[in-house]
This record gives sequence, C-alpha cells and structure tokens, in this order.
Amino acid sequence: MESPARVPIRSDADVVLARAQGRLLAAELGFSSTDATVIATAVSEVARNIVQHAGRGELQFDTVRDRDRVGIRITARDNGPGISDIDEALRPGYSTASSLGLGLPGAKRLMDEFEIHSELGQGTQVTMTKWGS
Repeated sequence: MESPARVPIRSDADVVLARAQGRLLAAELGFSSTDATVIATAVSEVARNIVQHAGRGELQFDTVRDRDRVGIRITARDNGPGISDIDEALRPGYSTASSLGLGLPGAKRLMDEFEIHSELGQGTQVTMTKWGS
C-alpha cells in the first residue's frame, strides 16, 4: 500500500477538494473516466454526510493492490453523533436530513466493497474500495 492522501472535511468546499482528489488518484492509477466519475460521486456522498451530520472529519485515499489488480480505498472518518441504525441508514430513501437519502446507499452501490462502523457518541467510519479492471 502506498502512502495515503488525506483531505480534512469541514465544509462544502472540502467536499469539492475530496472529490478532485478521488478523480486525480483514479486517473493516476489508470481508471476509466467513467470509473473516476463513480469514485468521485461516492466520495461526494460520504464527504457530504460528514459535513451534514458530524461537522468535521477526514477522508483518506489509499492505493491498494491484490495480485494483478489495483484499487482505490477511501476511508471516511468523523467523531460525530454516530448512526443509531446502520441497516436503516443504508436503506435507499431513508434520510435524517430531509434529503433524498441517496448518500450511503448510493456510495455502497457505486463501490465494489463497502463497510461501515459507527458508535453512538463516538463517530462513524466508512471504508469503500473500487477495483480497476
């Protein structure tokens, strides 16, 4: 695994920076423009959740390798209120923020691997990976 890039998330402007970092890493690793857009979209969703629900956090971008495959692993962390019901939060259409409820379910659908861990009062960590072809 190569050294990670980290993007602090505190505002909508940081969401834009994180999205750009996802696209840049995808391009450097030879992902198609379609996959780069998919990665950037998933990054946007988890970064917006940090701004909206926790106020601050960070995204870490890592290059991962498995045999002859290369991938991008994005880890989103915050110290926010946590998620009381992860299964409900992953249900399309569910929202606690009067939004469309596409954030976490959308990111999960777009990426090849997706894990979420959350503790009430401690925060949330989302880890998602997209593998290149």
